[in-house]
Amino acid sequence: MIFCIYCRFSPLCKKMRNIKLVLEYDGTHYHGWQIQPNLPTIQGVVEDAIGQLTHSSIQLIGAGRTDSGVHAEGQVANFQTNSLIPIAAFQSGTNTFLPSDVVVLEASEVDTDFHARFSAISRYYRYTILNRSYPSALLHRTCHHVSSKINVEIANQICKCLIGKHDFSSFQKTGSDRTNPVCVFYKAFCHTRDDFILFEFEAESFLRGMVRAIVGTILKCIKDSNCNISDATTQFLSIVDARDRSLAGPSVPANGLSLVKVKYSE
Repeated sequence: MIFCIYCRFSPLCKKMRNIKLVLEYDGTHYHGWQIQPNLPTIQGVVEDAIGQLTHSSIQLIGAGRTDSGVHAEGQVANFQTNSLIPIAAFQSGTNTFLPSDVVVLEASEVDTDFHARFSAISRYYRYTILNRSYPSALLHRTCHHVSSKINVEIANQICKCLIGKHDFSSFQKTGSDRTNPVCVFYKAFCHTRDDFILFEFEAESFLRGMVRAIVGTILKCIKDSNCNISDATTQFLSIVDARDRSLAGPSVPANGLSLVKVKYSE
């Protein structure tokens, strides 16, 4: 009979625990969140690390299925386990087995009905552009460099058009398996920080590839309108109304995108 090192008197506990993790990762060298055969993924390396810690296999559920090359500052995940390992050890212990570009920031035990994806009430993404004449050797993995000047006032005005409930088919990645393209946006705005332009988006949910397509389309509308705020906004709204991905702008690269946080009801 096998005994758990954390319980001197009982065999391995059979009661399932629900563990919530907050993860930070640099997605540069990964093929997105979801496990894919023979390819490195975030879900895959975290599941492997927890498996080494608990000596059992687990299935990790993520709040957002970030695409290849996309980063996270606050991805949330959960898994079921019957391990008696103290909750603090799930953070420190899992980090021991993880590569340096994936980190568990927090670990906590939650109610059995908590689901990282379905319990979430909103996700918050940020897209970062370095807007100056020259790129950065140190930050190129986490921001998209655009050398031509971007009109932030117009970009912010276009962002306001996203607020509310809309059909976002024009920004859905081709081949996506989601059948309902309607999303509810709570926040959408653009601002500057030194040489950086930050696009901030909070919504109930996002379509696959949606944020990158939106930012690319905003840049396209600013350029097409010759920086005319009325024309740029009108063009963007017409693209939304058309519900046609071919009319939107090209998606900006994945390296500028990060899942900042996931919100849950208290």
